Amino acid sequence: MKRTICLFLASLLCVALSAGDKLRLSTVVIDPGHGGKDAGAVSRDKKSYEKTFVLDIATTLADKIRAACPDVKVVMTRTDDRYVTLGGRADLANKEEANLFISVHINANAKTSPNGFSVHVLGQSSQKDRDLYASNMEIVRRENAVILLEDDYTSTYGGFDPNDPGSYIFMNLMQNANLEQSVRFAQSVQKHLQGGPIAHDRGLSQDPFLVLWRTAMPAVLLELGFISNDNDLTALREKKNRDDLADRICRAFVEYKQIYDGTVDAPAPEGDKPAPVVTQKNPAPAQGGTVKDGKTVYAVQVFAVKKNMDPKSREFMGYTPLVIKSGSLYKYYIGVSDSAAGSKKHLAAIRKKYPDAFLVKITGDKVSRID
Repeated sequence: MKRTICLFLASLLCVALSAGDKLRLSTVVIDPGHGGKDAGAVSRDKKSYEKTFVLDIATTLADKIRAACPDVKVVMTRTDDRYVTLGGRADLANKEEANLFISVHINANAKTSPNGFSVHVLGQSSQKDRDLYASNMEIVRRENAVILLEDDYTSTYGGFDPNDPGSYIFMNLMQNANLEQSVRFAQSVQKHLQGGPIAHDRGLSQDPFLVLWRTAMPAVLLELGFISNDNDLTALREKKNRDDLADRICRAFVEYKQIYDGTVDAPAPEGDKPAPVVTQKNPAPAQGGTVKDGKTVYAVQVFAVKKNMDPKSREFMGYTPLVIKSGSLYKYYIGVSDSAAGSKKHLAAIRKKYPDAFLVKITGDKVSRID
């Protein structure tokens, strides 16, 4: 099973890297979660269903994107109340060679107090010693458990078991392929949803959702409120509020497309400008880069990929990276300082842009994690 999953991941990675070379955001796939025999989350009075809310929001979003960006092909995984497998949703996005995948959901909890919206990208927690499966695992299991409605799901998903923590380990192999762009769109959505009909912002996190794992492009899963919370449910039952949510996501899409297409520079969120960066007079080159003369510096690692990227690329969101090649990977560092405290003071702000970032100590070509 492990070999099958690894081969599958490798093929997706190749598609993802080739897709990353495209210069324009030409196709977006919008995925209304659940549908048909899979109602998703249900309100306590049994009168409202997740599948209905998300189809309405997603349909409105699709119409708004078509109007705002006529050059973009908008594809929906379902346009009516039908059941679509998780694999089928991702396969459609891959077949369409989409540049972005947006999966729309409504959250639920056994308790009535949890409320608000959250934004998710594929990956695991970046916090040291934090258990991946203890964070958001209830919602992850619930969304992934949809595959249990499929016939012979063990064969279709290579033995994946939504209730087995071990099944999620292999997802980590894909998390770097499209993480930067996924996070960028997720940040834009999070910003635009603030102050909307679903008031509470639960944040942006990396979680092992199966539908995101199987897509070969930047992908985001949105949880637009809790159907189990009275205030959120009241808001979601109003058509004008669902339209407002769709409008906010559309604005985030337009903003992201402008950056993706290179028609505007990446904007730094107001009040969150890039942290000052201390760089060497002769920045270390990507090939065999080192910190000269045995000097020790501290920095924040934002990602490690096999691609040698242009330091002026928009993926760096205005920062100037230090790049060091380690084996087959290029590792990118920002917030470089002569002291650990100097880099650490920027860590929280950097993690808003790069959730997987962490602090390191660099001496020559030796790098060690220190947080």
